[in-house]
Amino acid sequence: MITNSPILNPALLAALAGAGHGHGIVVADAGLPLPAGVPVIDLSLTPGTPSFAVVVRAVLESTPIESYVVAAESATDGSFDDWHGLDALLAHMPVTWVSHEEFTARLPSAHIVIRTGECTPYANIALIAGTTFS
Repeated sequence: MITNSPILNPALLAALAGAGHGHGIVVADAGLPLPAGVPVIDLSLTPGTPSFAVVVRAVLESTPIESYVVAAESATDGSFDDWHGLDALLAHMPVTWVSHEEFTARLPSAHIVIRTGECTPYANIALIAGTTFS
């Protein structure tokens, strides 16, 4: 379900529109290994462009998200602190912390992976699609 979206990329809009309740929408840094068999929208252009925060913010503004999954290493190495205010946007949602190894192991079950140009270690998140009704 797409609401009023700031996203211009038609492939990304189509992928988000096809996400059903409970589907994982992964926003990945430039170095995350991409899983075989999962659709990838590669937005990376140059190091840092587009940034992780810009893409996550656009997805959050475009589709209902009920929870998210991140690697625990992003909190322990300080990467999570560098997510440019995303913590305020995510604060009302339940979070699941997993190891980076487990995060990577879960990738084959994702609905889509959106690759950014982000070069901050562990700047990866699985946004879990919600619904527009209660």
